[in-house]
Amino acid sequence: MTERTVGTVDTADIEIPDRYRCAVVPHIMVDDAATAIDFYRRAFGAHEDFRIDAPGGGILHAEITVGRSVLMLGDASVDEAEAGSFAAPAALGGGTSVTLHVFVPDVDSLAERAEAAGAEILQPPTDMFHGDRTVILKDPSGHMWVFLTHLEDVSEEELRRRLAAAG
Repeated sequence: MTERTVGTVDTADIEIPDRYRCAVVPHIMVDDAATAIDFYRRAFGAHEDFRIDAPGGGILHAEITVGRSVLMLGDASVDEAEAGSFAAPAALGGGTSVTLHVFVPDVDSLAERAEAAGAEILQPPTDMFHGDRTVILKDPSGHMWVFLTHLEDVSEEELRRRLAAAG
């Protein structure tokens, strides 16, 4: 480990928490974080790990776990978020430049639960050429999600063959 100092802390003795070691952790902004967390709980079986309420109301920062993946989120309207130019998809005209991918044991039951909770299914669960059964959906906050259940390992050669045959 490379030693360096951040502020007054020597980082040589600090380990990265396991939950952040092998991932880029997405941090999304929404217009109503409490409602979004409730939706993610009902739709995706998410677990709220913790939240930090903003002094003026709303959620400054929260972390949830979806499957084994960590997701950070907060209210886009909180003053601290506005100062950093964070925006929810609605403020961007309804679009987003990021799609969140999560592997789950049963994509079909997740899709049913998510749709019942208010998600828009953009692609129903489908066995894909890359070896995963996949559903694509949009949550009520406007974020795009791809949930996958792994079906088979596909070699790069077989992947290319299947892709060529499909298109």
